[in-house]
Amino acid sequence: MKTGQCLCGGVRYELKGELRPSVACHCGQCRKTSGHYWSATQVGADQFALTSDETLSWFASSTDAKRGFCHRCGSSLFWMHDGDAGAVSIGTGTLDGPTGLHTEKHIFVADKGDYYDIADNLPQHEQ
Repeated sequence: MKTGQCLCGGVRYELKGELRPSVACHCGQCRKTSGHYWSATQVGADQFALTSDETLSWFASSTDAKRGFCHRCGSSLFWMHDGDAGAVSIGTGTLDGPTGLHTEKHIFVADKGDYYDIADNLPQHEQ
């Protein structure tokens, strides 16, 4: 089991089972919510449990997805398709302790910021 939380501790969660390798998303929405690109692992909804949600808020970032964040400290935590109870994406940087994960690929690189280069030789997908 892995645990994680926001910066202030108002939102805490537990993850059970195997975590997907981290995926780095460079889309405009992820860049706006995180201040850079956003990297996330993913689990099935049945493997995800909130242990504290006193400061959790959800923002409908598009017509088909929402983002969970802490309204006290501003931490970007979760991403989910609306109506999809099947999976939850979790910001890899919000996990406690060593994750044992690696970044698998980069997505939406056509939208990446012009101020950085992707130089790690991992697969890159335009969308």
